Amino acid sequence: MKNSFQSTPRYVASPELVATVNLAIDLEKPLLLKGEPGTGKTCLAEAISESLGCQLIHWPVKSTTKAADGLYSYDTLSRLNDARFGDGDVNDIRQYIKMGPLGEAFRSSERVIVLIDEIDKADIEFPNDLLHELDRMTFTVNETGDTISAEHRPIIILTSNNEKELPDAFLRRCIFHWIAFPEEELMRSIVAIHEPQLESKLLDACLKKFYWLREQPMVRKRPSTSELVDWIRALKIGGVRVETLHDELPFIGTLLKREQDIDALKKPRWRT
Repeated sequence: MKNSFQSTPRYVASPELVATVNLAIDLEKPLLLKGEPGTGKTCLAEAISESLGCQLIHWPVKSTTKAADGLYSYDTLSRLNDARFGDGDVNDIRQYIKMGPLGEAFRSSERVIVLIDEIDKADIEFPNDLLHELDRMTFTVNETGDTISAEHRPIIILTSNNEKELPDAFLRRCIFHWIAFPEEELMRSIVAIHEPQLESKLLDACLKKFYWLREQPMVRKRPSTSELVDWIRALKIGGVRVETLHDELPFIGTLLKREQDIDALKKPRWRT
C-alpha cells in the first residue's frame, strides 16, 4: 500500500482535502465528510482506495441499520429451512454466519478502507455504538464463540448529507472535512476528466449557465457536479449549439429534478 493519498486521474481533490485525508490516516481516526449531495463524498472513498492501493468495503447505511450489523449476522432462516428439509449440516453453525463490513475489515490480513455511507440516516444511537466497536477492534461471534480481532486498523470514512445532527461525543472522535462545492477553476478540471475533448466555448457557456442556475433563489435543489457532467453529455449527444444556451436551457431535466424548480424558472422570462 502506498504511504499517502493523492489526487487520481479520475478524482481531482483540493490540497486542503488531500491534507485532511492523510491526517486522518496518520492519526488513525475516522474521517467524517459532509457536503451537499453531488460533491463527491462517496467518489472520494473510491479515489482513496485507488490511490493507496487497498480494498474498499462499502457499507450503505439505512434508517434501520445498527452498529452490530457491521460485525456479523446469523442466518437463522437458512438454518431452519435446512433443518426442515434436510439440506446441509445444521450442526455446523459457522456456515450460517456472515461477516458484515466491519467484520470483513477486522479479519482481513491487510489494511482496508471501510466507507460508512450516509451515517446520518441511522438512528441517534448508531454513531456512538459504532465508535464503541471501532475502539475495541475485536468482537466475539456469540453463536460460535469465535473471536475476531483486527490485525490492522481499517481506514474509516464516514459520509453525511446533514439530514440530522450527529452526537458531540461522536464528532469529537472524528477528523471532519466539509467538501465545499467546486469553484469554476476546479470544476473545469473535474469536467475535463469526464469530457477531455469538450470544446472550450461550449464548456464556458455550460459553466456560466450552471453557476447562474445554482444562484437562483427559486431553485430549491441546486444541480450538482454529477448533474453538470450529465447535462454536458446530453448537450453533446443532442448536438446543441453554444448560441442556444444564451436564451434556452435544453435538457433541463438533467439539471433540475423537482417539478417545482422547473416551473419556477418558467414563470418569468429569464436570461443570463
